Amino acid sequence: MKPVENIYFLGIGGIGMSAIARYFMHEGRRVAGYDRTRTPLTAELEKEGAAIHFDEDVNLVPAGFRDPETTLVVFTPAVPADHAELVWFRENGFKVEKRSEMLGHIADGKYVMAVAGTHGKTTTTTLTAWLNHVAARGGTDSVTGHVNMGGDGSGSAFLGGISKNFGSNLVLGDGSRLAVEADEFDRSFLRLFPDAAVITSTDADHLDIYGTHAALKEAFSQFAAQIKPGGALILKQGTEVAHPAGVSVYSYSLDGPADFHARNIELLGGGHYRFDIVCPDRVVEGCTLGVPGIVNIENAVAATSLLWVAGFDEQRLKKALAEFSGVKRRFEFWINTPELVYMDDYAHHPRELSAAINSVKRMFPGRRMTAVFQPHLYTRTRDFYEGFAESLSMADEVVLLPIYPARELPIEGVDSELIARNVTVPVSVVRKEDIVGELESRDLDVVVTFGAGDIDAWCAPIARMLSDKYKTPLK
Repeated sequence: MKPVENIYFLGIGGIGMSAIARYFMHEGRRVAGYDRTRTPLTAELEKEGAAIHFDEDVNLVPAGFRDPETTLVVFTPAVPADHAELVWFRENGFKVEKRSEMLGHIADGKYVMAVAGTHGKTTTTTLTAWLNHVAARGGTDSVTGHVNMGGDGSGSAFLGGISKNFGSNLVLGDGSRLAVEADEFDRSFLRLFPDAAVITSTDADHLDIYGTHAALKEAFSQFAAQIKPGGALILKQGTEVAHPAGVSVYSYSLDGPADFHARNIELLGGGHYRFDIVCPDRVVEGCTLGVPGIVNIENAVAATSLLWVAGFDEQRLKKALAEFSGVKRRFEFWINTPELVYMDDYAHHPRELSAAINSVKRMFPGRRMTAVFQPHLYTRTRDFYEGFAESLSMADEVVLLPIYPARELPIEGVDSELIARNVTVPVSVVRKEDIVGELESRDLDVVVTFGAGDIDAWCAPIARMLSDKYKTPLK
């Protein structure tokens, strides 16, 4: 067989797929692919050299990618099995792999720091990558006396969002450490064999894949069992995961008691905090985080736990925490003034919504919060509509958009009204194209848009309208 020169991606615009595409372009391979929608991310990939088309048509596959001897095909589980191009590649003898398989190949031979969980993965992984970039250190740890793991370089990362510090979802470094988001969707994380792993949560989700919550938790236990002997598992306190043999197991929480936790949490201006991070062998005092929100302190504790296992320089760690600028669409501020706050967040699960809304209420006590939510998937809405309603009712008023279907067909009787009927604060359901006008007609104080669909396409128009109406600057 000839050497593989070309990688073709089905679903190349996905956040995880695009990182792998970027990796192979960096490695000197030719990259092409299909996605159904043009986005800023596909535009960036095209600028970087990828050939992308947006119609499901085998004839659009570039001539150089039509030889099964020189082309490898990677697809995301979001691509349906009957997709015309996927069927053609399989029928014509191409090697076809899932994104998770490819990520597993790339991770082989690395010191893998993985973050799994039904929510909180992206920010925690991105923070781990940033802390590792700034605070990684080889040699012998001056406190524990242990040899630091994973070499002395800053290492690489595959992220589930766009890091503002790195300006990308891919980080390439010389060291052997690899920070990676371990996605439970379609059991993708079972392709990884980490050296150290954090599990942030095992709440019920993706029941269209797993069937039951018990089956989901069993998959997380299987993931934990794949940690390499002598490695470490760090669990959010209260998370139900079977402890694997031959692995050190630790706990973490926001404010204890746990092996890793924060203490002396002090609210500063604009929703920022000062805090100490307690580790099993030391206390890192006087930490500040470059992004606001109490939920991000917990994410910082989790990320620090992975750095503690691998080894870090304490002063550099504090510097990295203070300089962390977050992830696009994760607690992302567009306006933050005493007169008006507008932020956007990716939360799309009831527990994520609860954590985010609680953080916002704690950041801006006494202020009136308007939550704008676009439900993601008919199945998730069907399974959790009561939980969504309960979480959203923590806000002062709610605006719901229609369900974003993604890969799914409609389910009879499942729509945003199903959530609205159970919300206990003032609520309305409006079309996406009417959301700017709807918000313009209201007297607003703190506004947050939530969702994993295409609600982010409306963030800039909303922000411009609010900036003009309230004469407040954009961030």
